[in-house]
Amino acid sequence: MFLLSLFEAVIERCERVTVRQAKGVSRLPEHLVTGRRGERAAFFYLRRNGFVVTARGWRAGRARGDLDLVAWEGDTICFVEVKTRTTHAVAPAEAAVDEDKQKTLLRLARHYLRQLPDEDVPVRFDILSIYFEAGKKAEFELFRGAFGWS
Repeated sequence: MFLLSLFEAVIERCERVTVRQAKGVSRLPEHLVTGRRGERAAFFYLRRNGFVVTARGWRAGRARGDLDLVAWEGDTICFVEVKTRTTHAVAPAEAAVDEDKQKTLLRLARHYLRQLPDEDVPVRFDILSIYFEAGKKAEFELFRGAFGWS
């Protein structure tokens, strides 16, 4: 765990330096920077909690969208949608995974499962909400089995 925490700290520091140096230069919109930071933090959160992450930002060719994280928890494959916010003031982060987003994730998950040698594995769809509020430690809330195939 020490090495994982050290690796996470180094990556976070490098990202801060990169963002600081990019001031005034054309860069990603702030909400995309926050989203990327959240997906990085989610990777380390899942690893610390025993998940084996096998894919990040997985895309299925021409299909629209991506799977934020694909991970195994025991013998269950988990498709984890990461939602990151900088405040609790608006709707909860997990509320952003509406019916349309769920359909997209289900379609992508089917594509992903087709490439496995055994498609008949237990599957779960999780949502990981992350809040980066100023002056506070990052807050994580994992919703296991947030939605299913139907």
